[in-house]
Amino acid sequence: MENPYELTNKIALITGGAEGIGFGIANVFINLGGKVVITGRTWETLQKAKQNLGENCLIYQNDVTDKNSHRNLIDFIENEAGSLDILVNNAGKHLKKNTLEVTDDEYQSVLDTNLNSVFALTRATLKGMIQRQRGSVIFISSMSALYGLEKVIAYTSSKTALLGMTRALASEYSNTGVRFNAIAPGFIETKMLAQVMENDPERKSRVLRRTPAGRFGKTEEIGMAAAFLASDASQFITGVCLPVDGGNAIGF
Repeated sequence: MENPYELTNKIALITGGAEGIGFGIANVFINLGGKVVITGRTWETLQKAKQNLGENCLIYQNDVTDKNSHRNLIDFIENEAGSLDILVNNAGKHLKKNTLEVTDDEYQSVLDTNLNSVFALTRATLKGMIQRQRGSVIFISSMSALYGLEKVIAYTSSKTALLGMTRALASEYSNTGVRFNAIAPGFIETKMLAQVMENDPERKSRVLRRTPAGRFGKTEEIGMAAAFLASDASQFITGVCLPVDGGNAIGF
């Protein structure tokens, strides 16, 4: 039996793949034999990521909220790499603010990036996957979808809705050979997290006390979970949310 965990000859699209968790996922996918297309809004950041990821990484400058551009993105992938096997909906927008101070425009902006655009891109890629009778769609949700966090009402709403989207799509289309799963990352070592924790040592201490593993996660650890859900090793897994959090969701 061939190694079911490898991604050789599989082609993945990772939105927001030039930095943070998206970059960690791209790095793992490539190391397992896959070819990735990463998107982002800043060309310079994409170029830097490609230099680190190598020849099996293609870059495409794109804002996921520009839904009219999704067809051009898919055409680029098919022309430059081949048929898409894996979609990782990673690009997202965060907003930390007292709920009563969040404007309608701010709330809608977060939902448009984290939810509406994810649906539109998934719908666009799903048509080809259904025709080919194979594919894995992975949604990057959040621990905020599993328990309450203050001052992130828009972010929490969007990431929780992704879990409903995961289950609905799995129920409707898993009989076509396409699978749909979500990952809920815990506190992962990124530049953003480092800045937050440096400015709030009490919060850092509280987070680590609640996390049974006693440390922050690494972006590559999200990548390994995504690789499992993208690979043939998980071919009978669909409609689930996998927390990758060192036990934070069950910590006390």
